[in-house]
Amino acid sequence: MSDESQGREHDNPQADAASKAEEATAAPAPETELDPVEGLKAEVADLRDQRLRMAAEMENLRRRTAREIKDAKTFAISGFARDMLQVSDNLQRALAAVPEQTETTDDNGLKTLVEGVELTERAMLSTLERHGVRKLEPMGQKFDPNYHQAMYEVPNTEVANNTVVDVVQPGYVIGDRMLRPAMVGVSKGGPKEAAPAAAAPESDGPDPASGYDV
Repeated sequence: MSDESQGREHDNPQADAASKAEEATAAPAPETELDPVEGLKAEVADLRDQRLRMAAEMENLRRRTAREIKDAKTFAISGFARDMLQVSDNLQRALAAVPEQTETTDDNGLKTLVEGVELTERAMLSTLERHGVRKLEPMGQKFDPNYHQAMYEVPNTEVANNTVVDVVQPGYVIGDRMLRPAMVGVSKGGPKEAAPAAAAPESDGPDPASGYDV
């Protein structure tokens, strides 16, 4: 190689840098050795976590589906049952309109008609009960806005305040849901409810503060 060509090589620093970069790229990079056992453990843990999550989701789906099926079976006839209760109300009104002297009358045709209406009403209510429709019995109970609808108040100092003393129209539930609230009359002016026994202070004698307020 002539002195002139050697001078040209030394005068070209970019060519030298490119040559060194190619040599560095061609050289194999040092490999980091991974423990295969640790890798398998991590993979197993990840698969186990996925399996547990999937099992939990499937169990929640099964419970939700079972609950929805049960609710559908129980409450599917709610609209039909509510309409049938109107028919039952009309039968009760028809019986209430019959004079009390009917039982002692000699008109066998009228007696048979009344007995037929009574039998029809009982059969209808029995059929609804077999399908989960239950009649409420609020008489004498404390007024509950979740199940009762107050129509009027009755002054009465002999029973506790807000006690159902009259039932204008019976109420019904289907399963654990309200189908129709009972229309009731509630007492007013009676004693308030006593405080719960667990909340009363213990003492040897009567507690004047635990009495009823009129």
